[in-house]
Amino acid sequence: DDRIVAAGCILPVSDNMKLPVEYGLRHRAAIGVTEQTDAVAIVVSEQRGTVSIAYDGQVINDVTREFFDRKINEFFPGSIK
Repeated sequence: DDRIVAAGCILPVSDNMKLPVEYGLRHRAAIGVTEQTDAVAIVVSEQRGTVSIAYDGQVINDVTREFFDRKINEFFPGSIK
């Protein structure tokens, strides 16, 4: 029903062997959950402080604020004004 159901969960990790070696558990879990569901995952890197968006088993890394706002509004129209 277009609601956040949970946060801080343990997510299924992608078993895609072609993912870059530099992807840690956080990115692999974001990709994994979007491979198995219709979720959109937002990943914040502790090491670099960058934001990535994962959906449909794919990830877009190091997004700008403008790109983030535009993409989130594509997924959830009217959510960011």
